[in-house]
Amino acid sequence: MGTQGTVREDQVVMEADPLFERRQAKGRAAYRVFASTVFVGICLIWIYRVSYIPRVGERGRWVWFGMFMAELCFGFFWVFTQSLRWNFTRSYPFKHRLSQRHEEKLPGVDIFVCTADPVIEPPTLVINTILSVMSCNYPTEKLAVYLSDDGGSDLTFYALLEASHFAKYWIPFCKTNNIEPRSPETYFAHNSNEQQFTNYQEWSDVKNLYEEMKERIESTMERGSISKEIRDKHKGFSEWNQNVTKNDHQPIVQIVIDGRDETAVDNNGYRLPTLVYMAREKRPQYSHHFKAGAMNALIRVSSEISNGPIILNLDCDMYVNDSDAIRDALCFFMDEKKGHEIAYVQHPQTFNNITKNDLYANSYSVANKVELAGMGGYGSALYCGTGCFHRTESLCGNSYSEDNKLRLDTNYTKKNDKKTVNELEEAAKIVSSCSYEKDTLWGKEIGLVYGCAVEDIVTGLTIQCRGWKSVYYCPNKEAFLGVAPNTLEVALIQHKRWCEGLFQIFLTKYCPFIYGHAKIKLGAQLGYCAYLTWAPISLPTLYYVIVPPLCLLHGIPLFPQVSSKWFLPYAYVFISKTVYSMVETSACGSTIKGWWNLQRMWVFRRTTSYFFAFIDTIIKQVGLSQTTFAITPKMVTDDVLKRYKQEVIEFGSSNTMFTIIATLAVLNLFSFVGAMAKRVTDLEMDFKTLEMLMPQVILCGFVIMVNLPVYRALFFRNDKGCMPHGVMFKSLVLASLACLVPI
Repeated sequence: MGTQGTVREDQVVMEADPLFERRQAKGRAAYRVFASTVFVGICLIWIYRVSYIPRVGERGRWVWFGMFMAELCFGFFWVFTQSLRWNFTRSYPFKHRLSQRHEEKLPGVDIFVCTADPVIEPPTLVINTILSVMSCNYPTEKLAVYLSDDGGSDLTFYALLEASHFAKYWIPFCKTNNIEPRSPETYFAHNSNEQQFTNYQEWSDVKNLYEEMKERIESTMERGSISKEIRDKHKGFSEWNQNVTKNDHQPIVQIVIDGRDETAVDNNGYRLPTLVYMAREKRPQYSHHFKAGAMNALIRVSSEISNGPIILNLDCDMYVNDSDAIRDALCFFMDEKKGHEIAYVQHPQTFNNITKNDLYANSYSVANKVELAGMGGYGSALYCGTGCFHRTESLCGNSYSEDNKLRLDTNYTKKNDKKTVNELEEAAKIVSSCSYEKDTLWGKEIGLVYGCAVEDIVTGLTIQCRGWKSVYYCPNKEAFLGVAPNTLEVALIQHKRWCEGLFQIFLTKYCPFIYGHAKIKLGAQLGYCAYLTWAPISLPTLYYVIVPPLCLLHGIPLFPQVSSKWFLPYAYVFISKTVYSMVETSACGSTIKGWWNLQRMWVFRRTTSYFFAFIDTIIKQVGLSQTTFAITPKMVTDDVLKRYKQEVIEFGSSNTMFTIIATLAVLNLFSFVGAMAKRVTDLEMDFKTLEMLMPQVILCGFVIMVNLPVYRALFFRNDKGCMPHGVMFKSLVLASLACLVPI
């Protein structure tokens, strides 16, 4: 009896220990004081603008009003961003406790990987992601991996078949030798010397198998068709005929590996995960709703085959970098006290091809480690579309109920264990057909929300407004790694797509201040708006980089003179925000040059991507165009990649965005040089006027410094990444005309 009592006491103590905890950031009180002083400075700037409006008929009166509106917008946007830092917390899981308490009751996990084009997203890239998730440190009988191919390509299906064969060698190789990362392409690229491996013969054999598989896939891609010999080896190829096209084909569902089959084992005799290929039905007369439609089809297909209570969705280029990532996430869902409240766990979107100084500011280090984590203080997290674990019931439209306290069914059984593979495939084809969603709530109240380019953000918001909480988890070791854009053009196009969708949310019924009123905390509403208002912040930014330089050229002061007490708020806000930004970026692991690159990219994005997103969103809101979805290419030529590694910005495009970048750079240069020339030759210019123009000189100089790579690309570089002559000519003409416009 005594022994049993001790065991029970130990069990009670162990179960009392949480599987995760949230910790408040140190120095939060000090930061709040600092932020409050900056806000006071911003308010004083607004007071100055209102108090010193030029008299009627005086030069620059209307420009002054524009400056006030721009500074008002900057101030409100700053308030939005402060909500992400005001109540900063971090979440920490304890996976060793999970293993101690729930190892035998771990839930099934369905993993969704989405691809859309075998040319832009090469199959070798896709299968590396597939292989990495198949080899996670998790019971394979409880893993089901689904590939959604919106390109409907037999080439992608063939690559998946090849991966299923290679998995028999790769999975035991990873688990036996504790390999990290578990993407074969990445692993072998960073571990090129088999002599460092204990069993180098095994290492060499597996590497050769991978290279042979890769060669077969790439040679098949070059041919553009599957040989008859290969087609005859698998029944799945019968789904493709001459009538099948990317946007017009029947539903295709193939269970490549049936995890229920006791003969489906790896080379060590252990069960393989379930592996499924899906190409949902597409017909020209039906809207397919882009990635949201693919995800909803996957939810239904998986419910017919594996029915896991947890879903992980990944982009096709985002492989697993930490094989314990699933266990970390389950700590949040399976916590006895708070786990039942959590709908999803979002990981940061991180990349493996970031340059030392983060040339295009793609690492999002501040966003990942500070801003997105800052939503945690309000029990919220932004669903970012990849690297996210979902509780299936919350993703399927269920509201959270304190009375029900919905928990994971850790003793679940697969829904259709008694059905044959053919029966499961036929059932899955029905739910992935075009007509299945007709007159249903899919895309409205069930699954991912339709009608928005960033379906992930709006879906996360609707889930939280149904009473669920969410967690943003940023581990020290990145759980998932993807491929960031390595050209400026692609980076700007990607941001335009994101920004367009975000602003669209702000203008619809899903605006956090309307849809989230009394459902989520005010801090979370403001935090959402820090991202949803990227597009409109382009307008004051454009005003600030165009009007003050032109006014400098024409001798019109827009700021208080340096010796005035009203100059102090401007100086304090500018210096304090700049210094804090440098400290925050450095604390997140970036270099000083990386911080400077971030400032440059903020200027580029706000004056191009965000501005075009603003215009396009307004046009769509009045019904003059439809929502589109642009896939960013993952592959570049060798010379582009070389320049990227050398941190040389790629300007070799005639995209209109580059014309704007070049024009603004030249405009500021002309204004600065012209103003300095006038001041030197104008003997009657008094010291007071010079003093009042000094802030504009500093602002114009800052913009010129940011644009130094643009000037090099316009006038000095001669490689393929320089500005095209057409762009240079247009920018010179437009900037010259702007300088001649009277103010």
